[in-house]
Amino acid sequence: MNANPFGQVLVALVTPMGVDGEVAWDDVERLIDDVVTNGADGIVVSGTTGETSTLTDPEKIRLVEVAKAVAGDRAKIIQGGGSNETAHAVDLYRQAELAGADGVMIVTPYYNKPTQSGILTHFRMIADATDLPVILYDIPGRSGIPIRFETLVRAAKHPNILAVKDAKGDFAEVSRVLNQTDLLYFSGDDANVLPHLAIGASGLIGVTANIAPRPYRTMIDAVNAGDLHTAQEQHKALEPLVRATMTHVPGTVASKYILHGLGRIGSPRVRLPLVGPEDTEAALIEDEIALVRGVDGLDLSRFRPDRNAAAGGALPKVHGTTR
Repeated sequence: MNANPFGQVLVALVTPMGVDGEVAWDDVERLIDDVVTNGADGIVVSGTTGETSTLTDPEKIRLVEVAKAVAGDRAKIIQGGGSNETAHAVDLYRQAELAGADGVMIVTPYYNKPTQSGILTHFRMIADATDLPVILYDIPGRSGIPIRFETLVRAAKHPNILAVKDAKGDFAEVSRVLNQTDLLYFSGDDANVLPHLAIGASGLIGVTANIAPRPYRTMIDAVNAGDLHTAQEQHKALEPLVRATMTHVPGTVASKYILHGLGRIGSPRVRLPLVGPEDTEAALIEDEIALVRGVDGLDLSRFRPDRNAAAGGALPKVHGTTR
C-alpha cells in the first residue's frame, strides 16, 4: 500500500458565506482552526461540500492559501472539486500547487458522461500536470458514472495517483481494489466510515467532521490500535448526527445550518441553486440533533437553529464560470 501523504481524518470543509453569498473569510479561518485543533489532520477545500460548483477559481485558490496559513504543519491541505473540462481542471490544479496545496482530489467528470477511457485519460492528464499526490473521487450519484474496477486498476499505475475517495458504497469492489492495487481508500460516506475502515480504508473525508471532528479522530486512533470496541462506541454516538447532517437536505446545507446554530459560523447561507432547509426539513434535522448524546467535543446545549437566517439562497457578485 502507498504511504499516506494526506492524513487520516480529512474534513470536507464547508465554505462559510455571509448573507450576500460572499465568502466569509474570517469564518473560514476560524472553522479551519477549530477542526484542526480538534483532531483533523487533513482539509479538503472547495470540494462538493465546499460548494465547488459555485465558487470562482480565484476563491478556490485563496481557500488553499488561507487553509495553509491557518493549519501550518498541523494538517494537509487538499484542493478538491475539479472540472468536467480537462483543460480547466489541469489549470486549476496547477494553480493550487503553486498556492501550496499538499494534494489534489479529482472528481469524475460530470454531466458530459465520458466513457471509462475518457475518464482515465482525464485523470492521467491532470496527474501528469502536477507533482502533487492525487485522490480520485468516485461519486456516481453526482457525476452520473462510476469509476469502474478496471479503470481504477489502470489509474493506479500512475505514480501520482495514490488514493480513492469512495462514495459508491460497493464494499466488495473496495476490497478487490485494495487486494490488487496499492491505492489508499478514504470513506466518502459518513454513515459508512467504520465499515470502510474495517476492510482496510486509510481514513475518511467527511462532512459531519465539520461539526464533530474529535470522535472521528478517536475512531481512527482506536482502529489503528486494534480497539474495535472504542471505534464502535464512536460510530454509535455519531449515528444520529450523521443522519441529521446527511439525510434530509444536502450535506452542505445541513452542516451550515447546524454550525450556525452552534454559533461557529456567522451565517448558514448557501449559494443558489442550493437553498436553506424548508421548515419541515429543518424540523427533521432538529429532531435528529435532539437524539445526539455523548459526542466528544460537541456541546449541543448551545444549539440555537435559525430557520429564517437559513431560508433561501444567495447569488454571488461573480459567478463561477471561467469563460
